[in-house]
Amino acid sequence: MDLSGFIVQMLNGLAEASSLFLVAAGLSLIFGVTRIVNFAHGSLYMLGIYVAFTIVQSFGGSPFGFWFSLIAAALLVGAFGALVEIILLRRIYRAPELFQLLATFALVLVIRDATLFLWGPEDLLGPIAPGLDGSIMILGNYFPKYDIVLIFIGPVVLGLLWLLLTRTRWGTLVRAATQDREMLGALGVNQAWLFTAVFALGSFLAALGGAVQIPRLPANLTLDLSVIGDAFVIVVVGGMGSIPGAYVAALIIAELKALCIALGTVSLFGLTFEFPKLTLVVEFIFMALVLVFRPWGLFGTVSAVSRNSAPIEAPIRPATMPFKVFIVVSVAAIAALPLLSDIMPYATVLALDIMVAALFALSLHFMMGPGGMHSFGHAAYYGLGAYAAALLLKTAAFSMGWSMAIAPIIAGFGALIFGWFCVRLSGVYLAMLTLAFGQIVWSIIYQWDDFTGGSNGMIGIWPAEWLSGDAYYYFALTVVVLSAVVLRRLLFSPFGYALRAARDSTLRADALGIDVKRVQWVAFVIAGVFAGLAGVLYVFSKGSASPEIIWVGKSVDGLVMVLLGGIQTLIGPVVGAATFSFLQDYFKGLTDYWLAMFGGVILLIVLAFPQGIAGYVKELFEYWGAKRAARQEQPL
Repeated sequence: MDLSGFIVQMLNGLAEASSLFLVAAGLSLIFGVTRIVNFAHGSLYMLGIYVAFTIVQSFGGSPFGFWFSLIAAALLVGAFGALVEIILLRRIYRAPELFQLLATFALVLVIRDATLFLWGPEDLLGPIAPGLDGSIMILGNYFPKYDIVLIFIGPVVLGLLWLLLTRTRWGTLVRAATQDREMLGALGVNQAWLFTAVFALGSFLAALGGAVQIPRLPANLTLDLSVIGDAFVIVVVGGMGSIPGAYVAALIIAELKALCIALGTVSLFGLTFEFPKLTLVVEFIFMALVLVFRPWGLFGTVSAVSRNSAPIEAPIRPATMPFKVFIVVSVAAIAALPLLSDIMPYATVLALDIMVAALFALSLHFMMGPGGMHSFGHAAYYGLGAYAAALLLKTAAFSMGWSMAIAPIIAGFGALIFGWFCVRLSGVYLAMLTLAFGQIVWSIIYQWDDFTGGSNGMIGIWPAEWLSGDAYYYFALTVVVLSAVVLRRLLFSPFGYALRAARDSTLRADALGIDVKRVQWVAFVIAGVFAGLAGVLYVFSKGSASPEIIWVGKSVDGLVMVLLGGIQTLIGPVVGAATFSFLQDYFKGLTDYWLAMFGGVILLIVLAFPQGIAGYVKELFEYWGAKRAARQEQPL
């Protein structure tokens, strides 16, 4: 590409940066004050586009009407955000970060189906802004007039936010809340309304970031998840709570993507580099580099590296005899399902899916619960196990047995490499680095057509003849049960006690001579191996592998399973996986708007059982046991 074309691409990057900054600035404000990792922020962006499209149809015929429509749409979505904060989020401010994430993830499902109901499934492209149609000539290349306006919107909003946060009393309170909200409450400030106002402003900015895109981007139902990844990356790279950092990070990431497009395909030393393909992953590579060398982001503070305020968990106790009997009976009932295939032909298929999901959730729980390491990219190891097994069987012509034995080791090797970097961080920054590595793995598999099949995936990966029919069902059940036993034994070994000590108090564990980072690294690898094993069971049960099993949505599914069941119990991931899989399967067959119903059930569970389903049952039994013991101790 010539110099003029290169400059035009950089200008395109500046226009894109403004929209990304608006979304990321809102997310940064919300997290800085409320400490909530708002997964539904992308849904507010999506709503901004849809609402703006509707209002523009009525009032957008003139320049004033067009821009009035965009602002009105953002204000409406901002008011909706304030309502969500008042009704839902106020109830979970004291909950651990991950339960807040679960609640906002449920909101994503509800909002997506509500949008589908109101606007339908078709893409909707808004009109060109009046007076800004056409292009201008820049160095011999055409550049849209509307994009020139977008370039200036970002700096203007940045300046207005700076004035609001530094020159007003409200801004002073917001900045104080980002530093010490407990002290702010002690001074008599009404935190509830301050949080509502901040959430409304953040929602307004997200919606405005979407609304200004209507002449450039069609409104569609995938925008929520596609933009939230970019927003998280920008906030983390810029530094949690830093508005200038969000703008600089948005500029860097947008320009990196534009640079990849501008470079095109380059041949060097006999090798061909297709830089446009890097646009899917360049932001995650950049985030990983930043977090490795500056864990708190470019403009963040060291104190913001971890904000997890969850209490120290109670010790995990050995199982009681009634519980062991319950587990044996449950396994026996699952093993008997193939005998009922004439009555319930679909039961074994669903049970097999639940078993694979349970093993995946158990592996994630091993590092999240006892290890205290949150991961948004655990599907990377699940996918590595699945694809390794498929490639060993189809490409390397290994037997099924050797493929199943080697594939989890390959997944563990991936966890060994990524974990070395990840365990040096904590809290949200650790989670975001795992997301970065997960997306890098997804991008490689998605685009390596000649080796992995690319977006088409791989097919024809079926079990050997000796595992045909119900034999594979029993084989998978045996593998999952043995894996659960091994993981449980590990947690009651000296290594498990060291892992939990490192989770509860890093300083004390270090003072006792525990190599905290090494223990966490080993736990990271173990979790990766068992996630890979779950991927192996999946690929042979379905006969195929596709990049969707590595996408961030799969990692979020794992988080939902663990949190639904309860992170403080060892049976929780299994209960969560069974609940998640059953509800998803049930609602899919019930209505076209099953996501909303599914999300609503998750919201109810989060509000009613913030400790998870298994955690609630455990607390209930402990309560009954304490009451019975108290009655027995009373004198006659």
